[in-house]
Amino acid sequence: MSLFNGTIQALEHSLGYSSAKNRAISSNLANLDTPNYKAKDVTFKNYLAHEFSRPIQAKTTNSRHIGFQGDTQPAGYKTIINQASSYQHNGNNVDVDKEMADLAENQIYYQALVDRISGKFGSLQTALKGGR
Repeated sequence: MSLFNGTIQALEHSLGYSSAKNRAISSNLANLDTPNYKAKDVTFKNYLAHEFSRPIQAKTTNSRHIGFQGDTQPAGYKTIINQASSYQHNGNNVDVDKEMADLAENQIYYQALVDRISGKFGSLQTALKGGR
């Protein structure tokens, strides 16, 4: 039996993605004026596609129930570099407005994940205290 049916693990992977995205955005903003610097981005599509292709997990309460197969590890996320474009005359392709919007979106996403994990552990703490 796994605690919270894998929810904590999924939230952990999502936090890892959000941290990697934040590192990429920070790197892009730090190198805003660096000649020939190419912007980085973190993709989550492989992980998302993997999660949607997984079979539905069901809890078996009787030994005669049919089990579900194919539970595998997530594919994860990947950092990519955009080599195709150039916004500045020095070969740099960092768009500060896009990066700031991505940063704000990522901060909201990260905070939502932290709040969800906090809620999960709060529920566990309440149960351990006997509902008080």
